[in-house]
Amino acid sequence: MALPTDMFYNTGIATYVWIIDNDKRPERRGVVQLIDGTGFSHKMRKSLGSKRKELGTDDIETIVELYGSLNQSDVSKTFKNDDFGYRTITVERPLRLNWALTPERWATALTAKPLSSLAGRVAPRARIETTTDLGAFTKQLKQALMDADLTLTAAQLKSLLSALSERDDTAPVITNAKGAPEPDPELRDTENVPLGEGIHDYFAREVLPHAPDAWIDESKTRIGYEIPFTRHFYKYVPPRPLEEIDADLERLVREISELLREVEA
Repeated sequence: MALPTDMFYNTGIATYVWIIDNDKRPERRGVVQLIDGTGFSHKMRKSLGSKRKELGTDDIETIVELYGSLNQSDVSKTFKNDDFGYRTITVERPLRLNWALTPERWATALTAKPLSSLAGRVAPRARIETTTDLGAFTKQLKQALMDADLTLTAAQLKSLLSALSERDDTAPVITNAKGAPEPDPELRDTENVPLGEGIHDYFAREVLPHAPDAWIDESKTRIGYEIPFTRHFYKYVPPRPLEEIDADLERLVREISELLREVEA
């Protein structure tokens, strides 16, 4: 149940009361009741710090009656447990890269920690133009390093290849040894799918139209629960008519103009 704001001495934030019962009546099993009690209060004659409101006897009786009746209304609503549940799915997209050996990329590569020992060493004279063929690029790079009398460990070579790469949406998909696409960490995203909906139906409707090459990493799927209390009791309040707003603005402009004239006089 949501309590009114300004109910406590040292805080004005919204607060809630949770009633948890492990011996529920049959009609309450598997059900969650939300009560919006923010309107059940009256102002205190004298504030105590942030405490400006309190529940009166009538307010308490109304809340107890709402809880006991389980009736649906603007201030009392019931839901199934699963209505608040969702599965967080991880959406992956394939990694696409190109490689090149240029002075700019070489300088950037040397900022990587595994390659810090190369700082100050003469860069290879060879320049390898942009390519999406990793095998051919690796062969050319090894030759360029050999010509420059640079010896790298396997870990350093792997780090260098990564540092000399750039993402390229037009490049072929990078695959692993089994032929499966490698995911791009920068394109990784998550989606919350309600428990009552199939994740693949949601994925086909909400994701694939925008990212046809995406897939779900089902090993990372997690279940969570959230009660969006405010959303369930939101009441739309239409804005004031434009004519009223214009009239208020004109009135304020006149008042400001009069004040300015008094200052200038």
